[in-house]
Amino acid sequence: MLYDTLADRTAVITGAASGMGAATARLLAAQGVRVALLARRAERLEELAAKITADGGRALAVAADVTGQASVDAAADLVHREFGRVDLVVNAAGVMLPNPLDAGRADEWQRMLDTNVAGALRVIRAFTADLVAAAAEGRTADLVNISSIGAHITFPNYAVYGATKAALTYLSASLRTELGPRDVRVTNIEPGLTDSELAGHVDNAELSGQLDGMFEALGGLSSDAIADLIAYTTSRARHINLRQLVVLPTRQA
Repeated sequence: MLYDTLADRTAVITGAASGMGAATARLLAAQGVRVALLARRAERLEELAAKITADGGRALAVAADVTGQASVDAAADLVHREFGRVDLVVNAAGVMLPNPLDAGRADEWQRMLDTNVAGALRVIRAFTADLVAAAAEGRTADLVNISSIGAHITFPNYAVYGATKAALTYLSASLRTELGPRDVRVTNIEPGLTDSELAGHVDNAELSGQLDGMFEALGGLSSDAIADLIAYTTSRARHINLRQLVVLPTRQA
């Protein structure tokens, strides 16, 4: 689909080195959006930015770690210097590290909390003033958070991951009460089984095998499908907020 209403907007996309973040960056750039690509892996970002530029788009690679406030602040400064004010923010950075709770993997718990919850908050803090200012000028302003169906559907051994996504879903709903009256749209997207690098983070062989079996039995959404949903959502008329979207492969109940 073509989303020509997105042309000339400026977006920040976290987790842009791979998966849903990278797919979203490619699609938005193809629609004329200036895209600031945020992630830890600088080389991957540079490759993506070069590809977008070669295809006629505008992209800025910004190596940043959302788990560090100073890193996010420095990234925001660079984005503002190069692209000016932002009117679209996509929080796509995330990690999924399932394990039984009694395994006591506090390292994994902390990493998920720092990335999935605090990381999203740091990015929101850095760019909310931009979104509010853009909306006040009569322009479309969007905050999109990528949560998960794990926010409201329980899975054994995914308790902490699900809790972080439930926090993000709740945060999105609460922010809508603060930002909606100022014409900033907040959209929370909860994908089901999706083909991305998240599964590659799992270090539990049994759970990794279970995921592989689910993909074989159910199929999975592609990262491009989620990107298309983000483009559709943010290209609606500015008075329309698609607030909560749950998207699953057809075979996933």
